[in-house]
Amino acid sequence: MTNRFIQIFFFFCLSCSGCNAQNSALSKPQKYEFRAAWIATVENIDWPKRGQYNSELQKQDFIRILNEHKKSNLNAVFVQVRDACDAYYAKSTEPWSEFLTGQQGKFPTPFYDPLNFMIEEAHNRNLEFHAWLNLNRATFKKSRTLAPDHISVTKPEWMLVYDGQKLLNFGIPEVRKYITDVVVQIVKNYDVDGIHFDDYFYPYEVTGEVLKDEETFKKYNGGIKNINEWRRSNTDSLIYQISDAIKKIKPRVKFGISPFGVWRNFSLKNPDGSCTQAGLTSYDNLYADTRKWLQQGWIDYIAPQIYFEHAHSKIPYNELALWWKDNTFGKHLYIGQGIYKIKAGWSLTEAPKQIRFNREYISSQGSIFFSSRSLTENYGGFQDTLRRNYYRFPALIPAMPWKDSIPPLAPQKLLVLKNDKGIPVLTWQPGEKAVDDDLNNYYAVYRFEKGEKPDLTKAEKLIYIGKMNTFEDSAAEKFRGYIYCVTSFDRLHNESEDYAMFTTEYGYESSK
Repeated sequence: MTNRFIQIFFFFCLSCSGCNAQNSALSKPQKYEFRAAWIATVENIDWPKRGQYNSELQKQDFIRILNEHKKSNLNAVFVQVRDACDAYYAKSTEPWSEFLTGQQGKFPTPFYDPLNFMIEEAHNRNLEFHAWLNLNRATFKKSRTLAPDHISVTKPEWMLVYDGQKLLNFGIPEVRKYITDVVVQIVKNYDVDGIHFDDYFYPYEVTGEVLKDEETFKKYNGGIKNINEWRRSNTDSLIYQISDAIKKIKPRVKFGISPFGVWRNFSLKNPDGSCTQAGLTSYDNLYADTRKWLQQGWIDYIAPQIYFEHAHSKIPYNELALWWKDNTFGKHLYIGQGIYKIKAGWSLTEAPKQIRFNREYISSQGSIFFSSRSLTENYGGFQDTLRRNYYRFPALIPAMPWKDSIPPLAPQKLLVLKNDKGIPVLTWQPGEKAVDDDLNNYYAVYRFEKGEKPDLTKAEKLIYIGKMNTFEDSAAEKFRGYIYCVTSFDRLHNESEDYAMFTTEYGYESSK
């Protein structure tokens, strides 16, 4: 614990020294950084707009959201495509969501497949698309509509009723298979980059409510004597089944979880826990052993919802973030940032302070922001802060070598010519197939001064990341010579070891 407190002490010394975001080393460009937003569909939080059931208007609004995030140099989106055993996609056995069409089971008008559309638009902007699903919820407290073929109607014996909602009973093996099959449908039928679950496993405890799964426990306990251990075992089995299914169908697809921020509180009985005093924990109350899933390699990343401020008396942001840094077992850590709380009274310095802390002390692979509208509506000016400072330059998504470590071959035949306005226009040809048959998926362009030795580790030299094999360098100054280097990336973000290079002469002419 001593090292953690020393780290936190020096962070506050740095903050108090007057070193601000504009000149701090902490705001320097990052070459590799995962930057994403959760786009929530439940209750029409982010998309589609409440009452907007026209498909064309929904498309326009989704494009607006993506364009805003692209301007902020985000590189991924997490879109909720299953709210309550329903669907935002056509190739599903579950009914259409009421938040999409106004009535559960009703087809979009005019008809379209939202998931196909959203993936295509995200990929056109070189944004990763992660399909975000709710695991346990079957109905809401006040479901306005319920389709006759909804699983809560056709399989009432699979339901637990808790706090006015119907939930899937994870203790029933057929339920776990059903959920796994839902994921398999998406992975097989859609070009997603990842499958993502949030923090809803077993329900959050409600005073006066009792989870009535004793009969299921008696029938399916498999020799486990403690009901709490059995519930954790059920969730373990479900996560393992889903992980295994994804790897067998499309091993490139990422699988990750965004749990409640606290796994377990530290105690003499729980020495692996964080030095926090949370009233509930993922392990003890939601029966989700997320740390184990990382340790076993069942998931590729964790995105803990650390929606707490630095000065929180029981769950301080710094301490919890440092704990996660030490408990990812080589997998990726994306911090879930609760910027929605800016509107609820967070200090305007809190979110930027968390970004700086992440970069300096956590060395996390990046952040996911909840929720999308907190950025697009610029809560507290935070989107402006990202664009001016922390995300001023684009960043690359970190690779996952346990999924793919083979780089693609470099692009070929780079040519730079000036157009009629004197702006350099770069064109190149894709590289050949790599040894694992991967083709170039997208490209990066680096620009150096004439005579400068190319150093591709310098993030500030990165001026373009995208799928097009042409780039117009509108920021180039006339009559200056540059060295351009272009690399390629495969689907899992391995960068080519070599690069195509072109040197422009001073003035309007170009030479190789």
